[in-house]
Amino acid sequence: MRLLVDNQLPAALARWLSSKQLCAAHVTDVGLADASDSEIWRHAREESLVIVTKDDDFRILANHQRSIPPQVVWVRLGNCRKQALFTAFDSVLPQLIEALEAGESIVEIR
Repeated sequence: MRLLVDNQLPAALARWLSSKQLCAAHVTDVGLADASDSEIWRHAREESLVIVTKDDDFRILANHQRSIPPQVVWVRLGNCRKQALFTAFDSVLPQLIEALEAGESIVEIR
């Protein structure tokens, strides 16, 4: 499983996920820093990437696509420091991976 972290989350999250033996990149790492949501969506679908985002637009896209969409990890945390973000991910990481591997299209982190 490969993860693409959206602009609304820090690039440090991609590095942190990579440190947990997950293949993760931030949109800035793949030349999509200024890309629209639809461009990021298309790239994720073409490359079989899971989008990690705080942006509700990706959840809406996932619910309305007729073809198989990319999976979405929808981060529903308020503004927080990076360490708090990492702690939130760390507390649910096994369940997150399990849900994605089971084919869940949208996985929420609260």
